Amino acid sequence: MTIAVRSFAKINLGLYIGARRADGFHDLRTVYQTIALHDVIRVSVVPSRRVEIVCQCDDPRVPLDSSNTCYRMAALVMEELGAEGKVTIEIEKRLPVQGGMGAASSNAVATMLALEKALTKLRASERPALKKSLSVAQRLRLAAQVGSDLPLFVLGGTVLGVDRGEEVYPLADLKATPMVVVTPEIGVSTPKAFAAWDALVERETVHGRWSANGLRPRRTQMCAEEAAVGTRYQLTPSASSDRMFSVGCALSAWLGSNPDTGAPAATLIKSGGRVGNLSDLVRAGIENDFERVVFSEFPELRDMKRALERAGARYASLSGSGSTLYGLFGSAGEAAKAAERLRKQRLKAVATRTLTRREYWNRSLVVGR
Repeated sequence: MTIAVRSFAKINLGLYIGARRADGFHDLRTVYQTIALHDVIRVSVVPSRRVEIVCQCDDPRVPLDSSNTCYRMAALVMEELGAEGKVTIEIEKRLPVQGGMGAASSNAVATMLALEKALTKLRASERPALKKSLSVAQRLRLAAQVGSDLPLFVLGGTVLGVDRGEEVYPLADLKATPMVVVTPEIGVSTPKAFAAWDALVERETVHGRWSANGLRPRRTQMCAEEAAVGTRYQLTPSASSDRMFSVGCALSAWLGSNPDTGAPAATLIKSGGRVGNLSDLVRAGIENDFERVVFSEFPELRDMKRALERAGARYASLSGSGSTLYGLFGSAGEAAKAAERLRKQRLKAVATRTLTRREYWNRSLVVGR
């Protein structure tokens, strides 16, 4: 039985990096957003007395051994479900490798979903004793074991990511937004980007431009919610959490605002409305901290961001640690014209759009066998 699923990409709507922790990771704040570009994952299972997992991909940059995220996920799923068999995973690559779009992470979650479905489709006589299907909690736990940005693909749509990015919370979906994605022929290593960020923090701390623990100078004004709490309880946030708290206030204000109606976020959620729109995002001034170090190493990426802005993008940004860049547009027509203009500049640009949570799930498992 072969199951094929779409493995959708993501972008980051803002990405803020906090202090480096004792475990080597960094505290992060970001809003993940799934988009309509995708790879295709095909998973087949045949009965066997031992687990054998084979990955297949034409892109030489994708590992085919146990270091592949799909391979690791398949092994965890088989163990969790108490299953045996030979699992073959075919990866049809359409998304860039090391592009900041979460392709490898999305591939792994797609493998989880396809494998679970393939196992349940086996004929009763061929299927080994199988535990019940995975719960959402199990899926999230297995996803976090494989990588920090896997859990977002267990949810889809608009997702808040905190801690090292693996702690995720589904947000009310943003309105579907046309966009243009530019995928340069450059691979950016996320570990190297974090290392460059740490070096930048150390340099600027020495020169007094950053506070201790690698944070930007403490803010002079509190958001309304913090002021109210501080008045009652006299809480003083620690230096290590100060910047992340400020970012939380900014993101909450952006996600909870609706200038068209003035209705609070809770009211919109209850009524089935979507929170936030393009103008909210632009006014919030959110940014991706990785741009400060990635653009220094790859100045051509900064030029591509400017090209997106000149082509009419109302907001443009690096996604994750890059190298993918994206621009948000006011209409599908504007996005299509911008993509055509950028392609004439010999940039690999494609017009697409964001995916709501419902669209993400409706379109993921419909490719077929």
